Amino acid sequence: MIESTRQGGIEGSVVHSPSRRIISTQRWSIALLVAGGALNYVDRATLSVANKLIQDELGVTVARMGVLLSAFLWAYAIAQLPVGGLIDRYGPRRLLALGLFSWSIAQAAGGLVRSYGVFIVARLALGVGEAPLFPGGARVVRDWFGIRQRGFATGLCQSASSLGNFVAVPLLTFLMLRLSWRWMFLIVGAAGVVLAAVWWHIHRDPSEIQLTPDERLYLTEGDENATSRPPSFAEWKRLFAHKTTWGMIIGFFGNMYTLWLYTGWLPYYLEHQRHMSIARVGVVGAIPYFFGCVGAVVGGWLCDFLTRRGWAPIAGRKLLVSCALCGISVSTMGAVFAQANSTALAFISLSLFLIYIVSSAAWATVPVAAPSQYTASLGSIQNFGGYLGAALAPTVTGLIVGRTGSFSGAMTLSAAITLLSAAAYLLLVREPIPSDPGF
Repeated sequence: MIESTRQGGIEGSVVHSPSRRIISTQRWSIALLVAGGALNYVDRATLSVANKLIQDELGVTVARMGVLLSAFLWAYAIAQLPVGGLIDRYGPRRLLALGLFSWSIAQAAGGLVRSYGVFIVARLALGVGEAPLFPGGARVVRDWFGIRQRGFATGLCQSASSLGNFVAVPLLTFLMLRLSWRWMFLIVGAAGVVLAAVWWHIHRDPSEIQLTPDERLYLTEGDENATSRPPSFAEWKRLFAHKTTWGMIIGFFGNMYTLWLYTGWLPYYLEHQRHMSIARVGVVGAIPYFFGCVGAVVGGWLCDFLTRRGWAPIAGRKLLVSCALCGISVSTMGAVFAQANSTALAFISLSLFLIYIVSSAAWATVPVAAPSQYTASLGSIQNFGGYLGAALAPTVTGLIVGRTGSFSGAMTLSAAITLLSAAAYLLLVREPIPSDPGF
């Protein structure tokens, strides 16, 4: 089924509709990616939720807890660089199944540790295992969605992380208080092993299916960088020669720095600076992540809306990312100066809403900025930059809070970093990276 149209800055294009088979694949893929993404963030949140209990049992200081929180993030960030190329070469079905299984085993191992050093090793393994998820998701969206539907699909995938945090705080608090923090780790790890088996059984890459000509037209129509040529390492390295790549790296750095200030320390912040009980934090701490979940879907929808209104895909996404990053900086400072707990929580909720708009728009930029054979590669490079910021945030925050006894300095620093990242994104992200390997 086709219709004539003029959309998304693409002149005189003919829009092909997805077949029933592709629609079914899209629904299953998004459902499993959302489930995997939510579980991914439940896994990450276990350490934050059990922060105080682990400190007491293992005799860990606030500063050393910041290092423990960051161990996962450093491993995750570094693993991004090779994992994108591996996904582009071997496909998301294999890499995501392997990643899901291995990170779930590492998560369960966290419930068995008896020393600080072994706990760091378990968190490092968790970071390596989780590395394929979001670059793999970007590749799945590129593989199975037409260019006009990729923004919303990406938004749904990104909503999983906020959904995971929204579910994690009350769920993990319940498991921790009813059982123990160790059983909390073991139960979540077991759930991941099951999901890995489901993903492997259900999902297929396009190379594993005989597509019809109409199906191929739907998947590539309007995509100037569509190609099936496999990537090479020499060409992968040239991605770093393009200003757009560096703008995406720096922009995502600021966004993820602020996200992980909250992801790593929000329960502790609410308990110690806002003087809430653990049980109350288990309820109240989920509120900002609800707004984050909404922001992720809204951000993806806005990407497609701007494309339909005639914006070039990369220009519309750039506008969303830059404006939202500025808003994050302002709302973070609002939380610093807020006197009432409710006001501070409102500003933090606004921050999470905007953070996930940025996440959706930034990840939706990947399929339109990269040649198709480098979709996961560019996504993982962007994520590498983001998780350098994420890895620094818990450690720097722990050091500042340990020295000053307050989160104000740490949050002010985060606001400044986010504002600088907005400027970098605005100035450097200009055009898609050409498919010509010589650029």
